[in-house]
Amino acid sequence: MFRSTLVSLFLVAAAATMVLSNPDTQVSLQGGEEAHTSQSWDYDDCGLPSDIIQLEYIKIKPDPPKPGEDLTVTVKGYVQETIEEGAYADVTVKLGLIKILHKSFDLCEEARNANASISCPVEPGSYTVKQTVSLPKEIPPSKFSVDVLGYTVEDEDLVCLKLKIDFMKRPFFKVW
Repeated sequence: MFRSTLVSLFLVAAAATMVLSNPDTQVSLQGGEEAHTSQSWDYDDCGLPSDIIQLEYIKIKPDPPKPGEDLTVTVKGYVQETIEEGAYADVTVKLGLIKILHKSFDLCEEARNANASISCPVEPGSYTVKQTVSLPKEIPPSKFSVDVLGYTVEDEDLVCLKLKIDFMKRPFFKVW
């Protein structure tokens, strides 16, 4: 279940704003630590210790992500309770301060559509999910933020994730 849920969360986020994670850095988010992964993206596990999904890390490759190329997202975490059919995520995507998308996604359905190796119900345990998505080449050179709030079919908190992705073009060197 965790794999399907995480795949769904990140496919949803990836499809919505090309969710990014670092391939070279593993960051523990236990104890409310803030995760700064790179200049091109970062994420914050805004969930509580009582949330059903506890994220351990998110990695992406390539880093930074590039419009028009494949993006591989690897997510590791722990599912504390069984996740049943009907789990969903509310995803909000902003371009700067402007909301460009707000949509609810059925996580189990998204996992099935992505041909994930696991399906609902997802039993408690540790899971690592790796999924590749194609990023559209039409992504504008902008900064995006993605808020993902996941819930069980009973509307219990599943996961909370805030992502920031920067597709602004960078010079080859920094100017002080």
